[in-house]
Amino acid sequence: MAKITKEDALKYHETGRPGKIEVIPTKPHRTQRDLSLAYSPGVAFPCLEIEKNPDDIYKYTSKSNLVAVISNGTAVLGLGNIGADAGKPVMEGKGLLFKIFADIDVFDIEVETRDIDTFVETVKQIAVTFGGINLEDVKAPECFEIEERLKKELQIPIMHDDQHGTAIITAAGWINALEIAGKKKEEARIVVNGAGASAIACTKLLVAVGAKKENIVMLDTKGVLHKDRTDLNKYKQLFATDRDIHTLKEAMVDADVFLGLSTKDVVSREMICSMAKNPIVFAMANPDPEITYEEAMAARPDVLMATGRSDYPNQVNNVLGFPFIFRGALDVRATCINEEMKVAAVHALAKLAKEDVPENVSEAYNVKNLIYGREYFIPKPLDIRLITTVAPAVAKAAMDSGVARKPITDWDAYKSELSRRLGLENQLLRGITLKAKLDPKRIIYPEGANLKILKAANEIFHEGIAQPILLGDEEQIRQIIAENHLDLNGITIIDPHGKEELERRERFAELIWQKRQRKGITKDEAYELTFDRNYFGIMMVETGEADAMVSGITSEYGAVMGPALKLIGPRSDLNRVSGMYILVTKKGPYFFADTTVNLDPDWKTLADTALLTSETMKRFNIEPVIAMVSFSNFGSIKEAEHTQGPVRARQATHYLHEHYPELLVDGEMQANFALNTELRRSKFPFSKIANHEVNALIFSNLSSGNAAYKIMQEIGGAEAIGPILMGMNKPIHVVPLECSVREVVHISTIAVVDAQYANKQ
Repeated sequence: MAKITKEDALKYHETGRPGKIEVIPTKPHRTQRDLSLAYSPGVAFPCLEIEKNPDDIYKYTSKSNLVAVISNGTAVLGLGNIGADAGKPVMEGKGLLFKIFADIDVFDIEVETRDIDTFVETVKQIAVTFGGINLEDVKAPECFEIEERLKKELQIPIMHDDQHGTAIITAAGWINALEIAGKKKEEARIVVNGAGASAIACTKLLVAVGAKKENIVMLDTKGVLHKDRTDLNKYKQLFATDRDIHTLKEAMVDADVFLGLSTKDVVSREMICSMAKNPIVFAMANPDPEITYEEAMAARPDVLMATGRSDYPNQVNNVLGFPFIFRGALDVRATCINEEMKVAAVHALAKLAKEDVPENVSEAYNVKNLIYGREYFIPKPLDIRLITTVAPAVAKAAMDSGVARKPITDWDAYKSELSRRLGLENQLLRGITLKAKLDPKRIIYPEGANLKILKAANEIFHEGIAQPILLGDEEQIRQIIAENHLDLNGITIIDPHGKEELERRERFAELIWQKRQRKGITKDEAYELTFDRNYFGIMMVETGEADAMVSGITSEYGAVMGPALKLIGPRSDLNRVSGMYILVTKKGPYFFADTTVNLDPDWKTLADTALLTSETMKRFNIEPVIAMVSFSNFGSIKEAEHTQGPVRARQATHYLHEHYPELLVDGEMQANFALNTELRRSKFPFSKIANHEVNALIFSNLSSGNAAYKIMQEIGGAEAIGPILMGMNKPIHVVPLECSVREVVHISTIAVVDAQYANKQ
């Protein structure tokens, strides 16, 4: 698991606006008229409409897309009964997941009570605000009664995710694992270790989808739930057995399935060995499972295993369920989340794992091809098909079971709407990071004594994104590391000036001289250049002693780019390299090029920039739709015929259409037409990209490209990731002067993905 320090976590939550979520207006609010419509006197009209017809609250307010995440903090993650106030960061985090995975808005509500009646009454009194309620981190057995009472008394979707979210993912994986193992649901002998909210909900749902109660043995901290015990509450009594079994060791003999929702290291190799052929082990204690993946596999090569961890196959992750279950329930205005809807989610997830996995999902996990089987029987959290698979299944089950108040009639249109809700910016950053972590590369940092570089190196080292190599005086670097309490034990530090690097400097000097001897460089001058850390780092990449380099936080752009172009240079199939920024916006990511390298590009350089941008976007699993941007639309401004920018953009477009007909690109066009599909479709229906959403802009010169991304960043509120240097023979990236640690981490992650691609080539 990647190391998360207390300092990192606290800084993440405190920096900028404290917390993780905020409320953003969805209507215009700049003018006095806007405010009069939003509040007095205009707001009176929707109020009166709702008074006449209460269901109009869904029409005129945010209720239809608003969920309350409600907790009393009595069972917070692995922290236990820490209280409502201490649990608030978790509730905000749950709200963040609802938003990024299913575009559902959330208010987190912390209720300071342990009393069931008070809790239920509080939720009832505020429920009118919400379209649904997600109960979170409420301890058992109180959580069972709270959910049951609220479901009886309220007519909106309610779910305790700690119970049912885990249960739904577990049941889906269980169905598929049984199929792969060649076992029947009704015959499977099941051991459940744990008898809390999750364990009981999981077991009840397994029974609902085909398991037999008489084949189940459940244990709590005192042993098997046996009918001769007198300390069992009514929920545990449901799964009490009269079999002569009293310990976990006894229960595991000849068992087909083990479900662990308890604590680490309670299952031994011997227990796994005692199970039936093709045993199914769901060890879901977090962060450390009941038995490690390695231990289970060493004990039984035929085991089918799932855990709660992302670094092993078949992760049982609630984010596969709750965002999409609520999405489907809200969209049909369901009065509840019933058993039929949960079972529908189970089967939708189970079926999705059997379908051909899109290439971009496999690539995100650095797997050549994810195929249904022992290593893959639960879908991956980054699979963008989840929202269009699970939400419609839940919505349809709500309709079929009679609890939907707003039935869906056009399912194709509904799925298209769901796809639009799924913002690609989060998927992009998560996907790039995951891809990097699956095959980390060696990154050289010439500015190794810079604190921001060291903080970034600390993060990527412990996150498993890359293997940093720091250049600089080792004693100085070690001192800065110690003074700032960084944990970089085991990291490589190289001093280019050190005596121990003499052989390397001489070797690098010889190579530099060979490359530049006809450019006026002498051997002595080449040797002197090896004392420059940028030259030294570039030569480490050139010789294969590192995979990529990131520099520039204390260096002028040219001090890095100059040596890189001289010693590594552009790819042989290109005229020049190009620079690009990713602008992460609320509408998704946009790719702007060239923003950093070519001052006044000719048409061939513009064409190459478009091709490089397309290639890079595909590497990030995004299909490019490219607009060649200028101040003219397809020759609309006659004076532009004598201006190089529009003419070159047109020439580049003509070349791309002729030689790369599969590429979605067109121009020249003004930026507003490029970014407004409706406008472009109405005015230029002949355009190759008339019916496509543009996600990449190629600018006619550096001045416009650079200005555009900075305006987007400062006024538009976009996060800029870059610059990304495209077209080099080997991965070299230049960060802006005095950029943030976060920016260094982003560029380092991209550098790793570039290095992975270069290795494949």
